[in-house]
Amino acid sequence: MNEIGPVVPLRFDLSDLVKRSVATLYSHLVTRPTGQALRVGIESQIRDLGALCLTVLDFSEVVVLDYSCAEETVAKLLQHFQRQDRPADAYFVARGVDDRHQDTLDAVLERQGLTMVAELADGPHLIGHATAVESAVWSALQRITRGDAITVAAQVDYPQSAVATALDDLAHRRTIMRVDIPRTYFALTPLIDAA
Repeated sequence: MNEIGPVVPLRFDLSDLVKRSVATLYSHLVTRPTGQALRVGIESQIRDLGALCLTVLDFSEVVVLDYSCAEETVAKLLQHFQRQDRPADAYFVARGVDDRHQDTLDAVLERQGLTMVAELADGPHLIGHATAVESAVWSALQRITRGDAITVAAQVDYPQSAVATALDDLAHRRTIMRVDIPRTYFALTPLIDAA
């Protein structure tokens, strides 16, 4: 994908990271201090990389995820990298999300007005806050892997202006990648496989 340039993949096994960060034998993501320790470690590695990166947060081995830890780790991580003064250009995908995690993540993200790409058992989905047009646009881009507003609008039953707005909003929320010259949007999960 030479339009984007090199995308560095970063993968974080959250179960392993919590064991190393807070010196526990358990794969439980509970409490704000645990979430803060995880987030600080992830942010530090992304900042040190200083390049365009696609970050996979792997929940596969996480047994318990509570709301406070999800808010402290995932929500604050997403908020930090949506800011204009973010330390790096990072995008996030949650992998290994199942019923133990999905309801918690969905509730925390929805409450904060955040959205994230999650790889569920039946494939990638948006979780958290998304309007109907954003969901349709994201799904269309996921199917075609990349395109501009005209190309994506041809795939959905929404006007091109609404599609263009949704694409920019999804890019701002780090659920799709945008390259400006020429303005093209990329689904994240195909980029993981290519990286």
